[in-house]
Amino acid sequence: MALKSINYLWSDRKRWLGIPWTFTKYSLSEDRFFIKKGFLNKTYDEVLLYRVRDISLKRSLWQRMFGVGTIMLYASDATNPAIEVKNIKQSEQVKELIHLNVETCKDKRRMRYGELVDDRFIDEDGDGLPD
Repeated sequence: MALKSINYLWSDRKRWLGIPWTFTKYSLSEDRFFIKKGFLNKTYDEVLLYRVRDISLKRSLWQRMFGVGTIMLYASDATNPAIEVKNIKQSEQVKELIHLNVETCKDKRRMRYGELVDDRFIDEDGDGLPD
């Protein structure tokens, strides 16, 4: 069985003073967001884009001075409910790229989340009833 290689749409490293000196790497594919951390001990994590419920962007004065920003992804994922994509270049464009791919993934799965009061109510097939 041949493994399919992942086509990354975007990747960057967490930056310090605008320079990629850290060992945290972020990547985006058509359907997943990847986080790789560490130098000696490595941690690999990912979130499926259709699980992302909200996206926000923060840019402090220091981040604006160094041309970086922090994107927050809020997902209905048990292991990663809040993902901080910290100090990346072109943060506004990356946020929009993530947003477009999240919406595309949800459309492909014919999945729409309503504005929910209770996180346990998930309507994956769009019939208005909890699945």
